Amino acid sequence: MNMLINAGMFQIAWFAAVLSASQGYPWVGALTMLMAILLHLGRASRPQPELILVLVCGVIGAIWESVLVALGWVSYPSGTWVANLAPYWIVTMWMLFATTLNISFGWLKGRPLLAIAFGAIGGPLSFFTGHKLGGVVLVEFQTALIALAIGWGLVMPVLLELADHFDGVSNTSEPGNQWALD
Repeated sequence: MNMLINAGMFQIAWFAAVLSASQGYPWVGALTMLMAILLHLGRASRPQPELILVLVCGVIGAIWESVLVALGWVSYPSGTWVANLAPYWIVTMWMLFATTLNISFGWLKGRPLLAIAFGAIGGPLSFFTGHKLGGVVLVEFQTALIALAIGWGLVMPVLLELADHFDGVSNTSEPGNQWALD
């Protein structure tokens, strides 16, 4: 049941973010995603490590998305406060994605090759969908998709490793939670 709730909240907030950004109202999606993140943290048995995971994923996302923007491969129609940096709503989306790592995507933990494949396919597919909905522009279409496949293929196992260490939803006695803060 937790997996369905988690996946459902992510999908609703994801669509709200992309569609509101495409219409010039990125704050609506950012607010929706922040509400979903707060609901996730409220449901977590140990919110502190989950919050750390959310923040770390936000930093990773801000850096990666800003690189894509600075290279001119990706652009965003709204929500950018500083030129050549990722818009706030896409950083918030990375934070939202962090809420899925220990629940919806927990089954990928300890399966690095599957995580690489999932990231290499799922990342570009998500951006392609965002592009079709008008929330993101893949300026250099093929280059952007290749970069996204490589980037997400590399980052997905890293995010899952971080999620294993900052897991606030599983039992703390499970292996891999040595970094979790109680």
